[in-house]
Amino acid sequence: MRTERMRQRFADLDAWPTSDAVMAMFEGQLSAAAAINSQVDALAQAAEEAAGRLRESSGRMVYIGAGTSGRLAVLDGVELGPTFGWAPERLLYGIAGGMDALTRSIENAEDDAESGRDFAASARLNRSDVVIGVSASGSTPFTVAAVREASSASALTIAIASNADSPLLLAAEHPILLDTGPELVSGSTRMKAGTAQKVALSLLSTAVMLRLGRVYKGLMVDMRASNQKLRSRAISTVAEIGGVDSPAAQSALDRAGGDIKLASLVAMGMDVENARNCLAACGDNLRVAIDSCGAARPPAGTDE
Repeated sequence: MRTERMRQRFADLDAWPTSDAVMAMFEGQLSAAAAINSQVDALAQAAEEAAGRLRESSGRMVYIGAGTSGRLAVLDGVELGPTFGWAPERLLYGIAGGMDALTRSIENAEDDAESGRDFAASARLNRSDVVIGVSASGSTPFTVAAVREASSASALTIAIASNADSPLLLAAEHPILLDTGPELVSGSTRMKAGTAQKVALSLLSTAVMLRLGRVYKGLMVDMRASNQKLRSRAISTVAEIGGVDSPAAQSALDRAGGDIKLASLVAMGMDVENARNCLAACGDNLRVAIDSCGAARPPAGTDE
């Protein structure tokens, strides 16, 4: 596997000056991000199909992985709640060794294919679910078995791996190859492969949320205002979209029960009930609601 090879250039890395070693690591991180370039279209296609599945109210985002890959997968998933208002009951994590593996290494758990199959079977996956399997090698038994089981249950499967033609990529409907090559520290896939995984996961999940209408004009319109900083951001978002000042935006947000999309329509001149009905009729998509329900446009001079 390319991810496990040693590069002769770095054979004496431990004897290098620290600044040279850090520069080499930095260059490796840049090359890891660049490896995603060839997979942009594949990520976009996966995101569009995933959004189509997740429009079903019961559809879940299911992240599967082991070790570093599993931890990065969970990191991506947990950010979907505060950033995009994604409901926790619509997230599921299949991590080799269980959630304890997030804070300590349980390396042998990744070899347990039966455990991967059991997780997928117990999750009662169906065609509304989107399963994302992540593995640098692409051959982790736990992850491969779980994704295969998910495919047999008609869930949409997406695989992210760094070795071509690996079992995980072959098992998924949407294979994403991140060809990061050998690591600077041989076999340490927490480095280049891990960086590429983190970026790819962020691109994928954010694109899904874009297609689900959880972003409007680059603003997080399904964000949870769970602290004062986010409350202030919510007010400024409503002010920006509604074309009103902060006090009016705050009033609209209060009347809307903290719902940014609803508050934006209220700030544009709709009453709460009509705004709520409009959003429901438009699939909770604020752009479609503004275009379809006759909400007042922002005053002239604001950024459309």
